[in-house]
Amino acid sequence: MAAPRMEPELARQLFFEGAAVVVLGVPQGTEFGIDYSTWAVGPKFRGVKMIPPGVHFLHCSAGRAGGGREETGPRTGFFLSLQRREVRVLRWDAAGEAVVPAPEEDEAFRENLREMDPFLGPYPYASLKKWVSLTSFISEAAMRKLQPESGRICAFSEVLPVLAGRHTRDRAEQGLPPLGSECRSYAEGMARLPQMKPKAGTEIRFTELPKRTYPSGATPEEVTRHSMDLSYALEKVIHHRYASQPLDLLAELQFAFICFLIGNVYDAFEHWKRLLNILCRAEDAIGKYQELYINLISVLYHQLSEIPADFFVDIVSQDNFLTSTLQVFFSCTCSAAVDGTLRRKAEKFKAHLTKKFKWDFEAEPEDCAPVVVELPEGVQVD
Repeated sequence: MAAPRMEPELARQLFFEGAAVVVLGVPQGTEFGIDYSTWAVGPKFRGVKMIPPGVHFLHCSAGRAGGGREETGPRTGFFLSLQRREVRVLRWDAAGEAVVPAPEEDEAFRENLREMDPFLGPYPYASLKKWVSLTSFISEAAMRKLQPESGRICAFSEVLPVLAGRHTRDRAEQGLPPLGSECRSYAEGMARLPQMKPKAGTEIRFTELPKRTYPSGATPEEVTRHSMDLSYALEKVIHHRYASQPLDLLAELQFAFICFLIGNVYDAFEHWKRLLNILCRAEDAIGKYQELYINLISVLYHQLSEIPADFFVDIVSQDNFLTSTLQVFFSCTCSAAVDGTLRRKAEKFKAHLTKKFKWDFEAEPEDCAPVVVELPEGVQVD
């Protein structure tokens, strides 16, 4: 675990004040990482020392027998919050191909940590500033609220069939043909696939975002208005989970981004996009929650520094999700109801993105075009 040289005084401070994670039994060739850094496990690896206190993300990918260094299994990981001088012990779980906590061993290794020192790699201090900027709103409380009940975040969802279908009797009861029968078309083959659901306790506990953006009993005019200005949807999200502290919504946005960027969880990326879309298209709410939006710009500034410019371009339509979403946001921040501080910060952010990514925010937003919305059942327009 090679690391850039740090100042002796800083190294001494981190050694005595930093936390340590002892990792036992990890096979050679496994990919192990903390926060923004990853290494291939060697024969002497027993963990990481000199870890700054705070929230961190541990992750690993099992090596594949006979494969090269790049051939590893799906990534699994979890967030944890470390205190000054804390020692956490983890052990390799061969069946789950992941490291799991071994709290019963924490005290013993805390007393003998000096003996472990030659086998512990130093925390990659050079990447700490980047890590802190990407997790600035994720407190220990937010981490515990969002992390799956299982305590493990997996790149691939753990799923189970909604209905039993292993036996002929099960399939007959569901009107499905026997497993060995010939499939006559692609559509039939797809129809035969079992419906799957996430295994209980394995889902990241994101806020459920509203599927309907307007209130019950809305008139056609209100449906159109709430479909263009998503303030009603944002208020539902805030009141459902973040009524006492709306800024905590940014912790969820950062949590989702880290789960995608480092944990390789695609569902987290989809949640990040949907949540960002609601935030950026909530015109009335931007004037109401100005502190939230001032900090949102800072969060996005650091997040977008980690992603290539063409990452958000749809392969089929060539539309860029992020430019169209931010275009609406920037048009909303021009409103007279928006505080001057937020307006100036939005203008600087827009100029930064235009210069760095060559994105064009001056074209007419799609929201200015006619919008087709679905009316509630039973509502008719005269």
